[in-house]
This record gives sequence, C-alpha cells and structure tokens, in this order.
Amino acid sequence: MPGRRPDVPAVLGAILLAGGRGTRVDGAVKPLFEVGGRTLLAAAVTAATDAGARPLTVVAPVLDESLAVEWVREEPPFGGPVAAVVAALASWPADDDPEWTLVLACDLPGVDAAVRRLVGDLPLLPADTEGLCLGDASSRPQWLTGVYRTRALRQAASALPDRGRDQPVRTLVAELAIAVVAAPDDLTRDVDTWEDLNEARARADHAHPSLEESP
Repeated sequence: MPGRRPDVPAVLGAILLAGGRGTRVDGAVKPLFEVGGRTLLAAAVTAATDAGARPLTVVAPVLDESLAVEWVREEPPFGGPVAAVVAALASWPADDDPEWTLVLACDLPGVDAAVRRLVGDLPLLPADTEGLCLGDASSRPQWLTGVYRTRALRQAASALPDRGRDQPVRTLVAELAIAVVAAPDDLTRDVDTWEDLNEARARADHAHPSLEESP
C-alpha cells in the first residue's frame, strides 16, 4: 500500500467527518479553524496519512482542494456522523476493504497524538475485538476518535434504517466488541465552541512559541 510505514500494524483506511452544521459556533466551518498554523481538517488528514491510511475519505463538501483525499457527501446533507460513515463506506469497493478503518471527527486539535495512540494500541487487542476508541477523562467513549474493523463496521452500517440518517453514533457501534482506552484529555478534547477554539489556540501557542518569543 503506497505510503504505509513498516511500523503500522494493520492495513488502514480512514473516514474523516467534516460536514457538520457548526451550530455552537454560529454556523462556522469548524474543520477550517486554524490551530497551531494549520486547519483542524489538515491536521486530521496529516494524522491519517502518516498512519498509512488508504483509502482516505472526507465526508463533507469540498473544503480544501489541496488535500489528497476523496470527498463524499451523505445524502441528504447534514444527516449526522452515522450517515456520514455509511456514505463513506458505500463509496469504497467492498472487495478491497482495509482491515481497519479510522473514524475521526475533524475538530480535534490533538488528532496526531490520538491517531498514534490508536494505531499503537492495535497490536495489543484480542483477536476478537472489533474496535478501539479513546475515552475522555470521565472514561466516556469517544466513538469518533476510534479505529474499527471495516468488515464489522460495514455489517453494522448495513443494518441501520434510512442509511443511518440522524442516528446517534452509539447505534452504529452498539453490537461491536469495542475496547475503550483511557487517554489524556489533550487527545480527546474537541472544539465545540468559540471558547474551546481560543483555548486550543492558546495551548498550541504555548507548546510552539514563535521565534519572537523564544529566548
């Protein structure tokens, strides 16, 4: 598979969810928010690419033509993350599925570390495990920061009514054997509000001070 690193333990694909309404940020396009000098979308694409993910599909209108990804849209638009996953899987040839599929929301400033953690933990899973997702500080599963066996994900998607439209994510993964791994808050903290965005930018600036601020 082109671009796959030898240390990646399984063949990966990736579904990136970037087509939400952004209701808590006045309808702004959250994946295009810049944090640390790049957009949240570009960060997610880079994380998936570095993990060797192919195919790499973004479910959204075309937001950045410079990105080497496939663009897909759920029909009708704004059908929710489950409908987005269903649409992405439908665009992949079923006879050439990757063994695993990353499913990532494109509002994660810490997506690089999150993907490294997910991919790094895959070899530790029992053979009958069908997915792995990170848990936040309260151990609540973050289903959209996860990696799932593609075959199991397809089977679950095929059982949903109305192509998953307006379904909670839990309905997609309810029958899957998923391991939830506690992770530092920086790996699961997303950007839902303007305050979240400001905090994410402040953390990025603190982690990577500009040359003018360096001693």
